[in-house]
Amino acid sequence: MSAEVEGRAAAERFREAHRLGGQPLGDLVALIEHSAGLDVAVLDVGPDEHGLTMRDPKRGAVFIGVARTRHPMRQRSTLAHELAHVVFGDWADNTTCDWSAPSPTESRANAFARHLLVPVDGLKALLAGTHQINLATLSAVVQWFLVSPQIAAIALEQAEYIDADTKRDWMSVTAPQLAVRFGWGDQYRMLQSETDQRRAPQRLLARAIRGYTEGVVSAQTIATLQGITAAQVLAELREAGIFPAQQAVTWADPDELPDARVDLSALEDALRVPEDAHEAASELDAG
Repeated sequence: MSAEVEGRAAAERFREAHRLGGQPLGDLVALIEHSAGLDVAVLDVGPDEHGLTMRDPKRGAVFIGVARTRHPMRQRSTLAHELAHVVFGDWADNTTCDWSAPSPTESRANAFARHLLVPVDGLKALLAGTHQINLATLSAVVQWFLVSPQIAAIALEQAEYIDADTKRDWMSVTAPQLAVRFGWGDQYRMLQSETDQRRAPQRLLARAIRGYTEGVVSAQTIATLQGITAAQVLAELREAGIFPAQQAVTWADPDELPDARVDLSALEDALRVPEDAHEAASELDAG
């Protein structure tokens, strides 16, 4: 089975298993966290880093991290790509593989991401009744499914809406160009703002806030997770009506305390100075 076929089949199974139909996927971070039960974070990283998947083999915990970016479509494809590595369990031999290099594994993850974001049935439903395929069509696919023009062009060719030459021409088009040209520039700027924010894993943050309410986690710990100040965290928690539990202190009545018998004889023996030592000290003082 080719990487393309395998990736598409897995993406279709994922959509079916989670009853996603052919509709565009909204908040991918929340979708992956809730449907796949993973921890996902949007992080501050270097300009050449896009995403990674880590797995703790002892606990079986899986963590996906992606870069905050002003390129929202890229972040979405990265999230879908990293989800593919989880679905296929690609960490099994990650000590010998360079995931940044072209490989069947990477091709399969790319195929999974494309078909997860732009399902064939969803694409056909969107374009039903469309008689002319042009740049406006490309823009509609990009805006509806929130994918890059490159992913949209590949999907359109695979669905036989365009030929290879048209796909090649459209591979150089950018999402900002389409957004400005076809009137959804405001939406694109909002997407940029959303994907250029740090985001802590929801389950981890929820556990930290629960610890705060129990008085065992500090506001600074929550602030570190979110990348904001402790003062901001405290203000948000107060606004939400969340406060740490007040631990009751039980004071005992002195009359209820048990009698304590302390034997100081050993201490007295240690401090007792022999008589001859006193006499010697007196002679020295007189001299």
